[in-house]
Amino acid sequence: MARDDEQNTLGGRLVRYARVGSAMGGVAARLAGQRWLGLPGDRTDNAAELRIALGGLKGPLMKVAQMLSTIPDALPEAYVVELAQLQADAPSMGWPFVRRRMAAELGPEWRNKFAAFEHGAIAAASLGQVHRATGHDGRLLACKLQYPDMQSAVEADLRQLGLAFAVFERADSAISTRQIHAEISARLREELDYALEARHLALFRDMLAETPGVRVPEAVAALSTGRLLTMTWLEGRRLLDTVKDHPEAGNALAMNMFRAWYVPFYGFGVIHGDPHLGNYTVGPDHSLNLLDFGCVRVFHPSFVKGVIDLYNALRADDDDAAVEAYRIWGFASPRRELVDVLNIWARFVYAPILDDRTRKIEETNSGLYGRKTAAKVHAELRRLGGVEVPRPFVFMDRAAIGLGSVFLHLRAEINWFQLFQELIAGFTVEQLAQRQSEMLSRHAVPLPG
Repeated sequence: MARDDEQNTLGGRLVRYARVGSAMGGVAARLAGQRWLGLPGDRTDNAAELRIALGGLKGPLMKVAQMLSTIPDALPEAYVVELAQLQADAPSMGWPFVRRRMAAELGPEWRNKFAAFEHGAIAAASLGQVHRATGHDGRLLACKLQYPDMQSAVEADLRQLGLAFAVFERADSAISTRQIHAEISARLREELDYALEARHLALFRDMLAETPGVRVPEAVAALSTGRLLTMTWLEGRRLLDTVKDHPEAGNALAMNMFRAWYVPFYGFGVIHGDPHLGNYTVGPDHSLNLLDFGCVRVFHPSFVKGVIDLYNALRADDDDAAVEAYRIWGFASPRRELVDVLNIWARFVYAPILDDRTRKIEETNSGLYGRKTAAKVHAELRRLGGVEVPRPFVFMDRAAIGLGSVFLHLRAEINWFQLFQELIAGFTVEQLAQRQSEMLSRHAVPLPG
């Protein structure tokens, strides 16, 4: 039974609606006044105000800002700098809050279960904040503590998101958002369950055990609950800071990230759905530390096969094979005209792995080119009467675009084609199904319904 501060209550949702309206309304009013009344305005000050408002709200709205901040050229530089802080430096809850929440999770004598526990949060994000601690065995630990009333906050924000989607669809029928909202809702609700995240963490440790250059922390079951996840501490720096000081490390970091995301996908049908900059750090040896496993998507083996089938169809210009691949993905009765439009976006996403040569991501996947491509696809979909995006596509696309934006920051120059070919060599859907079944069963992680 959930405790009072964790239940999804009507009162909690109403409070959330009020806070969302007041926080965002204040920023919007200031920007409108500057624009229409000719008042002086400073973009940096406005960006800082928006970051503070969103950081105070926590929850899904903050995640939207995190995604925007990872895409180069999507926002003015001042906004990118401020919103990027949401990924590791959002306003945190104070020590009295931490004391109460830790006692609620581990009991009144919780402090005795640690050799040391730092009062100040080392990082604060959308659903919880992280404190550094030391176990009685001497290990450094990271304790991820969920904010109170998050169930109400998430349900309120999902309702607001649904209303926003409805308004969007009335104005623009290019994309039906029904499945998008359903998928986002499912993943966000899962993120509230830290016991599930602990199983995700163990799953990724297992899947990436033989992948060099990638490290995953270990969950400490005796110090974890459904709202508290304690794991081993991985020392590391922010990716952008590392690249600034060591630009020559960009290629190695990019290859580590590529394998960290796609070894689980092509090997086991699992993907980390949230590649924003706050979810990993860089170790002293330039290995990649994966830190957050709340947003994980498991795919049926047939979907993974469809991703590879579409890749092969694009390389061979095989329209019939592309139609079948989109059908496997979940697009209902994809007619040839629709497939031609979808292929515009697919060629943009797949571009780096289609050419067998060393190249930079930004040759075809820059922020500006991506926006132009998206606008073209959007206009064509509207002309054709719109399309309903299948649920599995949502976080696969998000992961691909999110990773691409990180590779832009890294300025990596790699033969992406060869990296991809190494991952899919000898792929069969039967072998994937067997490996996936064994791996998910071992860690009690279910396939999505």
